[in-house]
Amino acid sequence: MRDRIIMHIDMNAFYASVAQHLDPSLRGKAVAVAGDPKKRNGIILAKSREAKAAGVKTAEAIWQARQKCPDLIVVPPNYTAYKRYSKLARMIYYDYTDRVEPFGLDESWIDVTGSLPLFGGDAMLVAKEISERVKSELGLTVSVGVSWNKVFAKLGSDTDPGDGIIAITRDNYRAFAWPMAASEMIYVGPATMRKLHSAGYETIGDLAHAEDYFLTKRFGKIGPMLRAFARGEDTSPVKVMDPAKADVDYVVKGIGNGLTAPHDLECESDVKALVWLLSESVAQRLRESRLRCRTISVGARWARDLTGYSRQTTVRVPTCLTKDVANFAMGLLRANQTFDKDHALRAIHVRVTNLVPMDAPVQCDLFGDAAEVVRMERLDLAIDALRVRFGNTCVKRAVELTDDVMSGLDIKRDNTVHPIGFLR
Repeated sequence: MRDRIIMHIDMNAFYASVAQHLDPSLRGKAVAVAGDPKKRNGIILAKSREAKAAGVKTAEAIWQARQKCPDLIVVPPNYTAYKRYSKLARMIYYDYTDRVEPFGLDESWIDVTGSLPLFGGDAMLVAKEISERVKSELGLTVSVGVSWNKVFAKLGSDTDPGDGIIAITRDNYRAFAWPMAASEMIYVGPATMRKLHSAGYETIGDLAHAEDYFLTKRFGKIGPMLRAFARGEDTSPVKVMDPAKADVDYVVKGIGNGLTAPHDLECESDVKALVWLLSESVAQRLRESRLRCRTISVGARWARDLTGYSRQTTVRVPTCLTKDVANFAMGLLRANQTFDKDHALRAIHVRVTNLVPMDAPVQCDLFGDAAEVVRMERLDLAIDALRVRFGNTCVKRAVELTDDVMSGLDIKRDNTVHPIGFLR
């Protein structure tokens, strides 16, 4: 059986590159995309090549970045634009295959095994053509990795931070990939790397030759999986993408939203306002996915030392109602939190898991009001429809208006889109 031909395409310095393309005056300059210091999320989210060359790093504070690069131009994030450019890039990929799997907004795997003969049969020429099309049609550059599996394809694109094309083949992977640090491979994070280092495993090649006993004892079932990755034995497929949805058909395991508050939350009314805003976003996305949840969790971080906690509860009847998500989240906080200045909160997140389809049969609560639940669900869906037409702030609950600063937030619209997990 012939090997698969998989490419991993990564749009370089994506957020900053989009900003430079939208505003040509920024081209060739040190640009950073950052949060708003007034909202206490003023950190570097992305930087241009010029800013990177000056030493600017992702996740550092704006003031730290400006110490390294006094001429740094800081622009706010524009997630609407990022989504648009991401979709346009994927439309290009569709021209070569229907097997397109996103990994966040700026990365995608594509499988051209079956379609390659239609484009001349040379994978490197197809990769170059895709690269040139993204550059000419979108004004962005991409790095492309080509291999017979997804892990090595991503390793190839990660190796070249510019707009190059790297092929990792069965002939060269031992010489190319195995000498690299194990931390360069997907799913080998700092904690995993520390465990490997403590046992004398430093490179991808070391991991490829690790013993079963060590891997299972230190990492459990993920250990042998990482060794298989290092050996090029990843067989996970590139999932078929639905162009109409601009997304892959994957199983949603949880939906969450978190926010660093614009000011410390010192009283219950402030906490409640943010919890309801977050719950609105989470429940609306839950209904959009045609799902209900069985588990609701809330996390909080104290302002005094940035430590925190998380708690969860399981509901008797699956729900997608905003009021249920908010009320259960607030109940968890009330049971674990003192609302005063000494215990002020800096950040809160709300998350729902243990999801079931909305069309799945539901055992009603013997002591509940099933008709009222149906009525509230229809009301929430009607409000969702209004928000789709007129924006997420067209309908607000009174509880969300108790804080003048937070009432102006559109958490769902401005929610950062995080990469989709490789393992699902």
